Amino acid sequence: MTGYTSDVAFSPAVKRLQEENGSRGGYAKMESRGGWSDTVTGDLARFIAARDSFYLATANGAGQPYIQHRGGPPGFLKVVDGHTLAFADFRGNRQFITAGNLSENEQAYIFLMDYANRRRIKIWGRARVVDDDPALLAGLVDKDYDAVPERAVVFEVTAWDVNCPQHITPRFTEAEVAELTAPLKSRIAELEAQLAAAG
Repeated sequence: MTGYTSDVAFSPAVKRLQEENGSRGGYAKMESRGGWSDTVTGDLARFIAARDSFYLATANGAGQPYIQHRGGPPGFLKVVDGHTLAFADFRGNRQFITAGNLSENEQAYIFLMDYANRRRIKIWGRARVVDDDPALLAGLVDKDYDAVPERAVVFEVTAWDVNCPQHITPRFTEAEVAELTAPLKSRIAELEAQLAAAG
C-alpha cells in the first residue's frame, strides 16, 4: 500500500482494473494531490446534519457483507470530532447482525444520500459498539424522538469521497414537498378567496 487514503477502496486489484480500462491516470492524479480526505470538514458536517437516514455496511469475520438502513431525526448521525462520527443504536428487530459483525470485524462503511439535490457521500472507516458509556449515549439521543436507545455506535473515519450525481433520481421527503408546495397552496387559497368574494 502507498499510504493514500483512497487505498481503502483502491486495492491492487482495483488499480489493475483501472489501468486496464484507462481510468488509472485520473485517479493517480487525485492521489498525487493527497487523495481523499480523512477529516470531517465543515461541508461534510453540514451534509451529515441534514440527513435523516443513511446506509451502514459491515461484514462478519468470514467476509459476508450486510447493509442496514439507519434512520432518525435529521442530524441523528453526530460529528464527535474531526475524525469521529457516532449514533445511538435504537431498539429494533433484535437480530443484532450489525453489532455481531462489528464484534469480529471493525471495518465499516457509511453511505449517505441526498436524493433531492442528487448528492451522495461515501465514508470508509472502523466502527465499534459502545454499551457502557451513558454520557456518550445521552449526547447522541434527541429527547423528542420516540425510540429507545440501547447502545452507541462509534465510527472512526478512514476516508470519504463525494460521488457524481449520475443516475440519481431526485426524490423528496414529505417535509421537502410541504416546503416546496407551501407558496402554491398559499396562492391557491388567496385566489379562491378572491373568487368567493367576487361571486
